[in-house]
Amino acid sequence: MTRTLRALMGATALTAAGFAVAAQAETITIATVNNGDMIRMQGLTSHFTDMHPDIEVEWVTLEENVLRQNVTTDIATGGGQYDVITIGTYEVPIWGANDWLLSLDDLGDDYNVDDLLPAVRGGLTVDGTLYASPFYGESSMVMYRTDLMEAAGLEMPDEPSWEFIREAAAAMTDRENEIYGICLRGKAGWGENMAFLTAMGNSFGARWFDMDWRPQFDSEAWHNTLTFYIDMMNEYGPPGASNNGFNENLALFQTGKCGMWIDATVAASFVTNPDDSEVADSVGFALAPDNGLGRRGNWLWAWNLAIPASSDAPEAARAFIAWATGPGYTELVASEEGWANVPPGTRTSLYENQEYLDAAPFAEMTLRSMQAADPTNPAVDPVPYTGVQFVAIPEFAGLGTEVGQVFSAALAGQMSADEALEQAQELATEEMEAAGY
Repeated sequence: MTRTLRALMGATALTAAGFAVAAQAETITIATVNNGDMIRMQGLTSHFTDMHPDIEVEWVTLEENVLRQNVTTDIATGGGQYDVITIGTYEVPIWGANDWLLSLDDLGDDYNVDDLLPAVRGGLTVDGTLYASPFYGESSMVMYRTDLMEAAGLEMPDEPSWEFIREAAAAMTDRENEIYGICLRGKAGWGENMAFLTAMGNSFGARWFDMDWRPQFDSEAWHNTLTFYIDMMNEYGPPGASNNGFNENLALFQTGKCGMWIDATVAASFVTNPDDSEVADSVGFALAPDNGLGRRGNWLWAWNLAIPASSDAPEAARAFIAWATGPGYTELVASEEGWANVPPGTRTSLYENQEYLDAAPFAEMTLRSMQAADPTNPAVDPVPYTGVQFVAIPEFAGLGTEVGQVFSAALAGQMSADEALEQAQELATEEMEAAGY
């Protein structure tokens, strides 16, 4: 065999091998929410693909309500559109029990499942099987402008009451300069305004259902919750608040237009980041408010990555989840963006890391807020359900959004609080009767 022929045959073999590698490459499609931490994850994807050149990644990034609708439709129908989905603590136990998700019990030794915060891990486990891996965990807390609080002659306690919040909102409001004392969610959605109002209702003694699954929107506690919320927002909140969700209020706060914002603890890294926030040097933190009834108006949540049972690339999807939710990703973000910007609220080790504690002035309050939430006992009075800012039953996603639309309309002035509560009671009664509760 001539040297030229051997060279040509060798080149042909290499080309064939190249085609074989290319043929083996898998593409995974990831559906996620357009929150800042997920946008950052998307920007760091090249670190994953460098480690896994046989895996290509495509992203579908959506607004929260749209993501939920698309992902729910796809997984319920077995559509197979996504290989990795971003879902919340509400969906995981329901979908896991329905065999709609694949087990994540084996994400490798480096993943260290025992490092996950027990409350977060417990919410993602069904009958001992982990069905989703937390990307970040959160509660909710008060974020406030320390300079405006000082100018108002007030001092924010670590454990404020709702009455103090209203007093402070009044003192900090300066409509002529577009500074509003309080910014809260008003956009309709079970995970938008109803996440906030359900958690707030817990602190007022409200609950969705009594122990016999009878709706409770006709109770005095819900009347007090909704009227307090609407009155405070109308007097001291921004215009158009019924259209504002997490991202809209984040933008208002970062541009100096909110005296206080009660929302997800994960926002703390954004409002204190001088590259994004005009008020980064003047932000303080406190626990979500209470009414002296033994419950605070804070929630417990995690955004998680999971694999639909319909995925045709489960092992590639598993590799991505192990990378994106493992300890190594935390180190990567810390090296690229600084410790204050790592995804919070998932691992015990993070809150034992002095570098993180030194860089994140909100770390202690985040952990305290998460520990203050009890999904197994969320309300003042006994309830038949679990979940702090949601009711862990399949019907809640649709019902919560319908009630959210009514409450958002009341905030917009299209009906009174009592009219909204009457409609909510009717909606909930019809839904529960149809579902056979």
